[in-house]
Amino acid sequence: MNETHRTTELALPIEGMTCASCVNRIERFLSKTPGVESADVNLATEVATVRFRPDIADEAALVGAIESAGYEVRQRAPTRPDSEPETLVESLSQDDLQRERSSRDLLIRASVSIAVAVGIMILMFAPSISIPMTDLNRIILIPATIVQFWAGGRFYRAAWRAARHGTTNMDTLVALGTSAAWGYSTIVTLWPSLVVAAGIDPITYFDSSTIIIGLVLLGRWLEMRAKARTTGAIRRLIGLSPDTARLVVDGVDREVALETIQVGDLLRVRPGDTVPVDGILVEGGSSVDLSMLTGEPIPVDVGIGEEVIGAARNLTGSFVMRTTRVGRDTALARIVDLVQRAQGSKAPIQRLADRIAAIFVPIVLVTAAATFVIWYLAGPEPQLTFALTAFISVLVIACPCAMGLATPTAIMVGTGRGAEAGVIIRGGDALEAAHRVGAVVMDKTGTLTLGRPSVVGVAAASGYAVERLLDIAGSIERGSEHPLGVAILERARQDELGFRDVTDFSAVIGGGVEGIVSDAEGAHSVVVGNRRLMVDRGVDLATLEAAASDAERAGHTLAIVTIDGQAAGVIALGDPIKPTSAAAIRDLTEMGIEVWLVSGDGRVTTEAVARQVGLAPERVEAGALPADKVATIERLQARGLIVAMVGDGINDAPAIAQADLGIAIGTGADVAIEASDVTLVGGDPRSVGVAIELSRATMRVIRQNLFWAFAYNIVLIPVAMGVLYPAFGITLDPALAAGAMALSSVSVVTNSLRLRGFDLRSPVHSGDARAIAPDGSPG
Repeated sequence: MNETHRTTELALPIEGMTCASCVNRIERFLSKTPGVESADVNLATEVATVRFRPDIADEAALVGAIESAGYEVRQRAPTRPDSEPETLVESLSQDDLQRERSSRDLLIRASVSIAVAVGIMILMFAPSISIPMTDLNRIILIPATIVQFWAGGRFYRAAWRAARHGTTNMDTLVALGTSAAWGYSTIVTLWPSLVVAAGIDPITYFDSSTIIIGLVLLGRWLEMRAKARTTGAIRRLIGLSPDTARLVVDGVDREVALETIQVGDLLRVRPGDTVPVDGILVEGGSSVDLSMLTGEPIPVDVGIGEEVIGAARNLTGSFVMRTTRVGRDTALARIVDLVQRAQGSKAPIQRLADRIAAIFVPIVLVTAAATFVIWYLAGPEPQLTFALTAFISVLVIACPCAMGLATPTAIMVGTGRGAEAGVIIRGGDALEAAHRVGAVVMDKTGTLTLGRPSVVGVAAASGYAVERLLDIAGSIERGSEHPLGVAILERARQDELGFRDVTDFSAVIGGGVEGIVSDAEGAHSVVVGNRRLMVDRGVDLATLEAAASDAERAGHTLAIVTIDGQAAGVIALGDPIKPTSAAAIRDLTEMGIEVWLVSGDGRVTTEAVARQVGLAPERVEAGALPADKVATIERLQARGLIVAMVGDGINDAPAIAQADLGIAIGTGADVAIEASDVTLVGGDPRSVGVAIELSRATMRVIRQNLFWAFAYNIVLIPVAMGVLYPAFGITLDPALAAGAMALSSVSVVTNSLRLRGFDLRSPVHSGDARAIAPDGSPG
């Protein structure tokens, strides 16, 4: 890509959003900004994620677009110098502090408003109060006015900002409704004789205006507290990182703050310690527990030269590690970043709610005005009072907030819960696609097997010595990064072989490697590869057939060696099957999903692995090149199936890209595999079923939320308009309307929080394929 056409992404925290119509308006203004390629605004996180071309747009232009839409961008903490890596805790502390202040302010204003409303009701309706109503109204006017403009001031400010930019939002509805009640009551209080002379009953609604403000503010406080719980997974992930580390300097340990650690530092990790950052062992060894990142309880043994990741807990031995990644480059930080991105994303199912939200508030205003006119002209006595009450109820009960929160809150909780099981879902679109998966295509090496092959046997053809075979094969594999090549090289090095000069080295995609190897007998053309490559090259394998067949029947992978075009020997490589692979296949099958095994290995070897994990031969594709894997996925897609491809994210990148859902088997260190939609930290294949079942559970919650949000408005707005009055004499009090409106948003967020009880065990072993634990607790 041309450097001038590169894009960058920026997350901007926004103040002033109250409902889905706010989200829609900000997205429209950002999308119209020159240089902006996409803009997603999340009501639950209150963040706008903007992808733009920095050669055309900059941060100031994006902030200007948001302000033009009538909203403000919260001040962000200043970026620290590269020499001072920002800790994960610091990255969220600023937002936490601002939200805590806002939450406290909301609670205070809500409490005062409700207390005043209760006091007004006691004064107005208590039979022991003998003060004349005209005098009582004058007493009540003072606290009601304070509540209207002090506690309700946030509604006026937000409504005014929207009005200045020619738009409306939820605050417009609340401001108009409460102002109508307070304003009419003020006129009745200050000029009662004029009202009586006009033939109007001098009734005041100070109790309604104050209780509406109190209940709406209380609802927003409850909503804010509930939304804070949706980010609990990120808080728990961040909490895995220790505050200090033991720095080793000249053999002496010194405890230092985590943020002072730099790449290359030596750190000592003792039994029971949490690994502070990512690094490589240079001394000692141990077993480490990765369950907090992967959900896998089995400890992993590590030794010198092996990698450990931050947040893992050291169990047994003590070791010294050399730091390789710190700050925002660590595996834990990258996991948190992926989860935050996913939580700020949108699912396609949200589009309907967005389209409705764009026109919702104006429709409500028109509906409320029409309601007032109809009841004023044709309503029961007192007509003005009846019409005003209906007008206020329609304005207050209409709530696009629930529509705006229905999808993002469920995504936030669902993706966060997945992260706790090592299932990193990249975004809302991936989450939605996963629940429709009908077929899963799996790679073999590293997916169903451990991905750490080793040489289990060497057979040399007549005229070749095993030692020479390993020496030549190990030498040419020095240039290979394939796991099989690494295994051959490691075996050669055990016998101090594999140091011959190699020229003209090249890798044959899906086949092997070739080059010129020089030894004591001269320079030789050498090819090391699979059976398919040898057949394509016309190599006669008759002398090796017996050894090759025995290895394949045992489920081993073959690396055939030819020297100067002649078959020289066979190297058998074993790659143990993961203990959970058979359970993973069984889980997916019982979920009604077709499972396919596609491998570059020969058919005998691939079918041997398939038998061990419980797959039928007709679901096996062997000898598959990258293009063959893509073709298999295309055939399944042509049948109308939504296909997920599970691979290592590197050799399988074309197939992952072709699939409707790309799932990468990863480790903590390579978690950010860009080709995939879902990454399984730790590599347990059972997590494929967990990811799909989590998606199904999340989509169920989203549909429930959207149904409630739409049904709430469809049912209650007509009730507020008074459609039940002619037949049943039923009307809706404005205070009840305010309570129902607050309840709608809180109920949507609370329903999403049920996903925190998603059972992280595989469906087969959890005994609950519906994913939500019966008691709502984590599985």
